[in-house]
Amino acid sequence: MRRLRYLFALALLTPLLTLSAQQSDQNEDDQSLVGQFQQLEKKSGNYRANGIRYEVIRLVDLNRIKENIFDSINTANKSIKDLSATITNNKSEIEDLNARLQETSNSLKTVTSEKDSMSFFGAQVSKGTYKLILWGIIVGLFLFLLLFIYRFRNSNVLTSQAKEALADLEKEFEEHRRRALEREQKISRQLQDELNKNKK
Repeated sequence: MRRLRYLFALALLTPLLTLSAQQSDQNEDDQSLVGQFQQLEKKSGNYRANGIRYEVIRLVDLNRIKENIFDSINTANKSIKDLSATITNNKSEIEDLNARLQETSNSLKTVTSEKDSMSFFGAQVSKGTYKLILWGIIVGLFLFLLLFIYRFRNSNVLTSQAKEALADLEKEFEEHRRRALEREQKISRQLQDELNKNKK
């Protein structure tokens, strides 16, 4: 008779236990490492020996969490390598742009120097002196002077265009440098976040 009562009670409790197990499985869907450790704590058993409480964890569960931790570490390490490669690429691109800017600046200095002085019989003289010498030359060379002034004005236009091109290039460089700095800061933050996650 007692056995029948136990069987009857067991038959009534089985659906309730199944329902409660399904609800606990739904609550255990947290796949983060913290969630997995919390699940491990819930699933672990405990016992006391010599007044000390021990937690008993299934080896399968422990191995599963260990694999997940190693996977997370490997993923973080890969992200760190990718971010480091991106930073290196950005630095080389910035160095290339700096070299091109220096080359353009040198070209502008050369053009400006050529504009501010002129060569006369192998000697560099100022424009005013050059004009005085030319006005002192015989009238037959007057056409040569007009031709020279025309060429000088063309040179001045080219210099102005070069200055405008340099200003545009400097604007582009500053914009690119700002974007590269923002990317580098973003990548550094991501790298620090990954490092912080790995420390936890």
